[in-house]
Amino acid sequence: MRFDAIPAVDPTIGSAVQHTIDVLTKPLGSLGMLESIAKKMALIRGTISPQITKKRVYVFAADHGIAREGVSAYPPEVTGEMVHNFIRGGAAVNVFGRHAGVEVFVVDAGVMTDIVSDSPQFISRKVNKGTKNFSQEPAMTAAEVEQAITHGMEIARTAIDEGTDLLVIGDMGIGNTTTATALCVAAGFPLDDLADIGTVIDAQTLEHKKNTIRKALALNKPNKNDPLDILRTVGGACIAEMVGMILTAASKRIPVVLDGYPVTTAAILAAMINPGVKQYLFAGHQSAVKGHQHLLSSLGLEPILRLNMRLGEGTGGVLAVSIIEAALKMLNEMATFESAGVSQGKE
Repeated sequence: MRFDAIPAVDPTIGSAVQHTIDVLTKPLGSLGMLESIAKKMALIRGTISPQITKKRVYVFAADHGIAREGVSAYPPEVTGEMVHNFIRGGAAVNVFGRHAGVEVFVVDAGVMTDIVSDSPQFISRKVNKGTKNFSQEPAMTAAEVEQAITHGMEIARTAIDEGTDLLVIGDMGIGNTTTATALCVAAGFPLDDLADIGTVIDAQTLEHKKNTIRKALALNKPNKNDPLDILRTVGGACIAEMVGMILTAASKRIPVVLDGYPVTTAAILAAMINPGVKQYLFAGHQSAVKGHQHLLSSLGLEPILRLNMRLGEGTGGVLAVSIIEAALKMLNEMATFESAGVSQGKE
């Protein structure tokens, strides 16, 4: 596949914004991470006065054939049922989206059941009716992987063409943490650092989950240096579509707020394709899923929130949007020592 180039940020913007932050009416560095968020947004957007005008979260939903191995506490039917809940506006991400002024869109990337809706917030980009059970055969074909990534790229382009300047990515799919773990282990992360209880399973089921992943990797032998092959062998349509969205958003200088573990897995794979995406990513929160911090650290990202959440859907990313907006208001609306006539302290 061919991907659009990702522009490097302009360091001169960073220097100018840092100077502005340092002369605001506060002690140096006293607003902590808000200052670094504002600076990063300025670098991404290429201006010392970045604004957010339209915020959207895209929840990518798909089923995972590996769920048939009993690795989740919930049956696969829940994926499609939750998609209908998103469309009706009754899920946690809908509630938090209304709170934060973030439009919620749900994407059928590969849900097992047929989803029919005329809601403008529903996008059908179904690649398959769930992936294959990758403990027995490859999850997808190479053509499905390419189609899924292309869908994600197209959704991102449409969102940006419609004026979206901040994207949040969420996920939904029974078995998705097993898929995410298999993908990351295939990419070189240690299994024991990542495998966790997901939707809250017991110790016996967790050990079964780990053994299932070991079996799948031994069977499929993904090429650890080829993210498309990793997706083909042990991936999911939803994660592949998220990869496409991340790559395209970065190519258009649009910031992306990651949610939890599966979404961050997509970012890991996108960064394997082009490391330049890291400049355009925010970690909305640190999930309670054990492996999430390992993934964030590998991307060089500090989570904006730590709320012990493990729901997914984009919930942590959406909640972080208010913090990002507060950081920009600090940059754009606070007075400087000179404009406020306030005496500046000694350095």
